[in-house]
Amino acid sequence: MDNYYELKISINPDMEEVISDIFFTNFDCEGVVLAEEAYKDLEMTSTTRGTLRVFLRTIPQNIREILHTEREILKSRGFSDNELGSWEIELDEKENQDWSKKWKEKWDVTRVTDKIAVVPSWLKYSPKPDEITITLDPGCAFGTGTHQTTQLCMKALEKYMPQGASVADIGTGSGILAICAIKLGADSAYGCDNDPTVIDVCKENAQKNGITELTRLPGIESPKRDNNTAKIIFELNTADKITDKYDFVCANILHNILAEIMPDLKNIMKPDAKMVLSGILDEKKNIVLDAVDKENLQVIEILHQDQWVAIVVTNTL
Repeated sequence: MDNYYELKISINPDMEEVISDIFFTNFDCEGVVLAEEAYKDLEMTSTTRGTLRVFLRTIPQNIREILHTEREILKSRGFSDNELGSWEIELDEKENQDWSKKWKEKWDVTRVTDKIAVVPSWLKYSPKPDEITITLDPGCAFGTGTHQTTQLCMKALEKYMPQGASVADIGTGSGILAICAIKLGADSAYGCDNDPTVIDVCKENAQKNGITELTRLPGIESPKRDNNTAKIIFELNTADKITDKYDFVCANILHNILAEIMPDLKNIMKPDAKMVLSGILDEKKNIVLDAVDKENLQVIEILHQDQWVAIVVTNTL
C-alpha cells in the first residue's frame, strides 16, 4: 500500500474550517484534525491546539506557493496575519497503517444544543429522546459542525426557523445547515455553493441522513414536502442568480463577502423572513451590521460563541 503524508500547519484555531477548506479544494486531502490534548488527573498536560494536522495522499511540488496565494486572498478579504496564524508547515511521509482512517480517531459526537447532535458517519450513536442527529463525514467539505460559526447557525435555525419553512443555505459547503433545517422541520431546503467540488458531498450527506435529494428542473419552484418526505436541492449557484424567495436564509461566509452580497441575500427573503449571517469575527461584525443597516434589515439578535458572532435579522420593512 502507498505511503501517505502528514502535514502540520500552525494556524489560529478560530480559522480551522476556512483553512481546512483550502486543503480540500486544492490538494488530494483525506481529512484534517485540529487539536489533540492530553490529560492526567483532570489536568491538561500537553496540547497541539493551533496546529492543524492534514492527511494527504500526494504532495504537489508547489504546495508552499499555493498556500501563499490562498493566504494573500484571505488577507485581501480583510484577515490579518495574526488572525490567520503563521502557517508554518512541517511535512512527513508516513508508512501506510490504515492511514485513511487515522485522522478519524480524534472525532467524536458534537452536541451543538440539547436538541442537535452531529455524528460522524462511522460512529454508532443512540440519540436522546427528542434529539435530532445529523450524520456526515467531518472533513469532506466546509461545515463539519465543530466550528463555532456552523454551530451558531444551527442554534439560530433551532430558535428562529418556523415549522414548514422553505430554507436557503448560501455557501452550503457540506450541506450541514440545509440538512439541519430539514431535520428541524423545514418543508424544503435549497443549498448552493460556488465550489463545484462540494455539491456531490452535499448530496451524499443528504442521503446519509435519509433526505430525498432532487435535481431542479428549469422553471420548477423549490420542492415542498410530499407524502411526509422532506426534499432538498443542492446545486452550483450564487445568491445573485437565485429567483426563488425563502422563509429563512442561512449565510455562513466571510464577513466581507456577506457585506458585498447583502442586497442579493435580502432579495431572496420573503416578507417577514428571517436570516442568520455567520462566519463573522466579533471585531469584524460592524462591517456586516453596516451592510444590514443599508438594506433596512432589522437585527433580532446577535449570538456569540468565543470570538465569533452570528447576526439574526428579519425583513420587515
